[in-house]
Amino acid sequence: MAKLLGRGYAAVNYPTGMNLGGDPSQALIHATTTGTFVISLSSVDLGQGLTTVVAQCAAETLGLPVENVLVDTADTDTGPHCMGTFASRGTHRIGNAVIMAATEARAVMLDVAAEELEVDAADLETDGSGYVKLKGSELKKIHITDLAMAAHFKHGRTISGRGIFMKEKSDLVPETGEMDPDSCHAHACTVAEVEVDDETGVVEVLRMYSVYEIGRALHPVMATQQVEGGAWMGMSHALFEATEPYYPVRDHGPTDFTEYLMPGAADIPEQHSVLIERPAANGPYGAKGIGEMTANGPIPAIANAIFDACGVRLEHMPFTPERVLRGLDALHGS
Repeated sequence: MAKLLGRGYAAVNYPTGMNLGGDPSQALIHATTTGTFVISLSSVDLGQGLTTVVAQCAAETLGLPVENVLVDTADTDTGPHCMGTFASRGTHRIGNAVIMAATEARAVMLDVAAEELEVDAADLETDGSGYVKLKGSELKKIHITDLAMAAHFKHGRTISGRGIFMKEKSDLVPETGEMDPDSCHAHACTVAEVEVDDETGVVEVLRMYSVYEIGRALHPVMATQQVEGGAWMGMSHALFEATEPYYPVRDHGPTDFTEYLMPGAADIPEQHSVLIERPAANGPYGAKGIGEMTANGPIPAIANAIFDACGVRLEHMPFTPERVLRGLDALHGS
């Protein structure tokens, strides 16, 4: 009886967005009297950090500190249109829509600043610290708070913008099957190192190595957290989680997360993650989607690692001790 070590690899490429009638998302933005820019969305942040990255996109486009941007995710009754948070589309679709809205708002902002400073709007720039200033001058400038107050109470102007990003729908070519179903592709490779106990059948994931090409990483720390959180989900799918025999009859299934089997903190392996940046031409500042793919690669990587460790090829999830032991028995003819 022994504990056997194995290493497995898996690679994945994953599309961003879908071809659902153009798959559009809309964003609205307006400045308050104090110079805070409010982004109105119907898009949902599931915990992937959408509100943070779209605030970054708006701040970069406006040329203002990110602290001057507030994201308001309302609801589908009162907010602008969004197709939904799925298909790893959030950052790509909504980020592009926010950039469009912020670009329109920036033009209004510069127009009002030009009136206040008595210069041509084309000669103005933002310095990233909250000021709109005359190019080449440190003296002729106005802070966004003063500018927003002037826009509302002196000029009667609304500093606002609208944006809607839509990928043109691509219909299937019947003769060839050709179509363009998505916007860009992210790529990843996962390596899993496991230990298999050939007496108990228990599989322990020791280490996971992940390399992700995700276009431009708008927030590298959150992107890394997403990769490692997804690796946990993939490991959970591979080794613990099951719908059968409960589905579709759930009479004897778990009723809450205290009964549902998932890996705990002690089960989380050592993780090493690397991001590779190859900006997408059609992504917001080069970003691609990353969401769902992070849980995909770990599953076959773990399956391949189990095979490398003990020779058992498992094709059904979860890879339970019982299935490992049955595989070992079949392998050894017992």
